[in-house]
Amino acid sequence: MAREIDEAWISEAIERHRRVEQLRGDYERAVESHQVSVHSPDDSIEVTVTASGQITDIQIHGGLQHRQPVEFSRELQAVVANAAEAAHWARGKLHDEIFGKLRSLGEA
Repeated sequence: MAREIDEAWISEAIERHRRVEQLRGDYERAVESHQVSVHSPDDSIEVTVTASGQITDIQIHGGLQHRQPVEFSRELQAVVANAAEAAHWARGKLHDEIFGKLRSLGEA
């Protein structure tokens, strides 16, 4: 018994695959270019990070002469952790924006 081939379903699946690949490329480009800035708890350090997690800039506000190394290290660690969380959040938002409207093959 031969199995019937649904040509329309196959064509739709191929087109859907192409669309997903295009959206994936859009997502990857957006993740690399989208930037988020976060501050340390005391606002003395600002870190800019891409949605991919790459730190692109660090700004120190105020002088360092009065800072104790342990205090500065604690603030730096906190802001880097916040930057990692912000990058994760940004990736999720971009994913939802780009892929959120994608319908399944079974939907009309």
